[in-house]
Amino acid sequence: MKTYTYTEKKDTRSGFGAGLAELGRTNPNVVALCADLVGSLKMDKFIEENPERFFQVGIAEANMMGIAAGLTIGGKIPFTGTFANFSTGRVYDQIRQCIAYSGKNVKICASHAGLTLGEDGATHQILEDIGLMKMLPGMVVINPCDYNQTKAATLAIAKHNGPVYLRFGRPSVPIFTPENQKFEIGKAVNLTEGTDVTIVATGHLVWEALEASKILHEQGISAEVINIHTIKPLDEEAILASIAKTGCIVTAEEHNYLGGLGESVSRVLALNHPTPQEFVATNDTFGESGTPAQLMDKYELNSAAIIKKAKAVIARK
Repeated sequence: MKTYTYTEKKDTRSGFGAGLAELGRTNPNVVALCADLVGSLKMDKFIEENPERFFQVGIAEANMMGIAAGLTIGGKIPFTGTFANFSTGRVYDQIRQCIAYSGKNVKICASHAGLTLGEDGATHQILEDIGLMKMLPGMVVINPCDYNQTKAATLAIAKHNGPVYLRFGRPSVPIFTPENQKFEIGKAVNLTEGTDVTIVATGHLVWEALEASKILHEQGISAEVINIHTIKPLDEEAILASIAKTGCIVTAEEHNYLGGLGESVSRVLALNHPTPQEFVATNDTFGESGTPAQLMDKYELNSAAIIKKAKAVIARK
């Protein structure tokens, strides 16, 4: 069994900041907009090096989306930055009408997603954003797992022509994917081979899935772990190839089970290969204040929950 280790933890929002700074040096058409959260989005380096290509919109997220859409008409590639809640729920009408409907080349970059926003509480912890964004026609939805993959994703989406939702987070998480990796939109990454159960995970839950697979291996259960960094377009081929071997699947995400990765996988299974499935996700609920670790434990978004669901789904085969 392939094992993964790490020597450093870092927040995925810093991966976005590093990627944006690199784009500032290599792509003169990239511009950045922010809704009064420059520090939180780690956009400082880009602004320092490219002050004429940065627009501070202030606490006016709807205006930011409209401005971004307009900038694309002149050939610019705008990257908008604010918290995930304000990047989606607050501005859904503007994204739908101004960006998605006409396929504008806007990159909607959203930090502080999910429960791991922590102490800011339920009003800021959006757990519906993946569902909101994946339902928009033509919108690409990406949720990378660590610093290196977030940086690589930031670079990759600049080359994609069309709207993208890039989701990342606040807490420091293990860095376990390669530096300077090639990021391919819509292409899942098989992390471990297995024969008893497939675990597909996204974002912060990928590391938890790897931790779960190690414990399952020690208990005689062979788990295949797949990193689904792109939720739309979904790598259906990778999922179907895996469940053809294992015969069951667990989906893991820091998101409501309604509308997230799990439901996208369910559709693939229903249409192609009906298969037992279990969900690790929030259960139709809002969050609350607490540390990221406390919340992930309370809402069962951790390796222990993945192990529990893996055993449950194997029993259903």
